[in-house]
Amino acid sequence: MRYNIIGRKVNLRDNFKERVYKKLGKFEKIFSDDAEAVVTVTVEKNRQTVEVTIRDNGILYRAESTALEMNDALDAVVDILGGQIRKNKTKLSKKMKPDSIEQFFADEGADDGEELEDEDYVVVKTKTFSVKPLSVEEAILQMNMIGHEFFMFRNANSNEINVVYKRKNGTYGLLEPEV
Repeated sequence: MRYNIIGRKVNLRDNFKERVYKKLGKFEKIFSDDAEAVVTVTVEKNRQTVEVTIRDNGILYRAESTALEMNDALDAVVDILGGQIRKNKTKLSKKMKPDSIEQFFADEGADDGEELEDEDYVVVKTKTFSVKPLSVEEAILQMNMIGHEFFMFRNANSNEINVVYKRKNGTYGLLEPEV
């Protein structure tokens, strides 16, 4: 796995980078050699946020945590990633290295005898609607008017299908397709 460690508003020490390699290294047996882990550390006032994104064979894992110390935030992020993998291990075992998921949990002892049910993803409702060209600001206004957390629209500037969404901190995000 390749690592890319980025510090925003902070110079990262070598011992933190080594801790990242050690903590995320336990996931290496699951992912291919082409996997890329991007670790972003942001420091603002008394908050330190660690965000980890792992990409491998079209699968994306992302976790973020904020704490007073970046080491604590890193520990929380690793726990979140482990939980995501544990929750979806049967589905992931079809896409990842053969038997790597089961071996990972056997080595970690993380199952604690609990076998999570193999959930099927079931679509319970399909909704169709016309998608008319809007500006991003108009799409946000529409989303707020209908009281949804996201809104899909055709961007009037690019003529592409985009999605605006409301973030946890009250700001807005925009999803654009990439070819």
